[in-house]
Amino acid sequence: MALTLLVCAATAVGCATTAPEFVSATAATTAAESVVPAPDPAERGLVVSAEPFIGIGLLGQRILYRSTSGIDGSGTEVSGTVFAPPGQAPPGGWPVVTVGHPTTGLLDECAPSRAPDLLGSDGLVRDLLGHGFVVAVTDYQGLGTPGPHPYLEPITAAYNLIDVVRAARSLVPDTSPRWAAIGESQGGQASWAAAEQAAVYGEGLDFVGAASLSPPADLSPVVSDGPPNLSVPQQMFLPMLLDGLAVAHPDLDASAYIHGPLLENRDVLRSCTRDLLPQKLAIALSLTPADTAPRSNADVTRMREWLMQDALPQRPAAAPMLVVVSGLDELIQPDWTVDAVDRACALGDNIELRYRADDHHADSRALPGAVDWVAGRFSGAPVANTCAGAVAP
Repeated sequence: MALTLLVCAATAVGCATTAPEFVSATAATTAAESVVPAPDPAERGLVVSAEPFIGIGLLGQRILYRSTSGIDGSGTEVSGTVFAPPGQAPPGGWPVVTVGHPTTGLLDECAPSRAPDLLGSDGLVRDLLGHGFVVAVTDYQGLGTPGPHPYLEPITAAYNLIDVVRAARSLVPDTSPRWAAIGESQGGQASWAAAEQAAVYGEGLDFVGAASLSPPADLSPVVSDGPPNLSVPQQMFLPMLLDGLAVAHPDLDASAYIHGPLLENRDVLRSCTRDLLPQKLAIALSLTPADTAPRSNADVTRMREWLMQDALPQRPAAAPMLVVVSGLDELIQPDWTVDAVDRACALGDNIELRYRADDHHADSRALPGAVDWVAGRFSGAPVANTCAGAVAP
């Protein structure tokens, strides 16, 4: 169960049957020959390179595009994939959906664009294509590209999701500036963050909404100054969270928070979620509560401050959001997300909170309803607002 809850797979629905139209990879590469390191706003989403991507029932392009680090504001290059539905664009152009993928691992080979099934996100992409959306899937900074992956640092993820929309618009003719975001788990945090950053980073685009499923909006409760009380999925997750924090906080000492098999097998835990499963299972079965006991109260305070700096919400969202909470989630406790939604409501957000009592973390059964909600943002369907008391969780 511990390992199953850490692997998020989308349900395969629908399939594109004809090749979509794209700007040629050569033209995209030539347009970016003068790229400079500074993250000038005009370069955000600039396509540096593009090549055909042939996946499972998917035809698109694997791209490298310009984005921005949320940690230090430096310019970055991020990989991803872009897909277009078949046929002629509707009046006003194809709307765009940017996808935040769930946790796939921390190594370069864990970039979804390197796998024909996008490491489990192919079903969601096919479903979105079936609804008539251009679909852009970022790998996130540091997955498949040089440098570390700032795992669960929300601002970087938000910039990556927004800039891949810009990249898609440069590659796919007749694409609308209207866009939405959807994501599960890590991607749920990314889509929520994108909703908050759309107003300040998404100039030139028209944001209509974001769906966030099982989002780790606020992880500060993971570290506690009381007796260790993490579930096994949370214990297995903690080393990756520490790796992500260390990108912004290089003085972080992992041995202050993890011990025994978690500290001794860091490379195994960093590997892609589908890889080394026997070794991961052996680690999970060997864990004790003491393996994730913080070294001191000072270490608890330090890590909690870091996690609170990354916690969502950070600012009002620029359009409505759907937040899906799984009642049987052993990784992101439901009350953590409900509390984050309450704080977002206090900022004035328009949120529909769906509490699915029988679902586990990033449960694929919630995806079809979330895709329908996203489609409703483009069609002008009414929005249920839990913050206003219209929906009860």
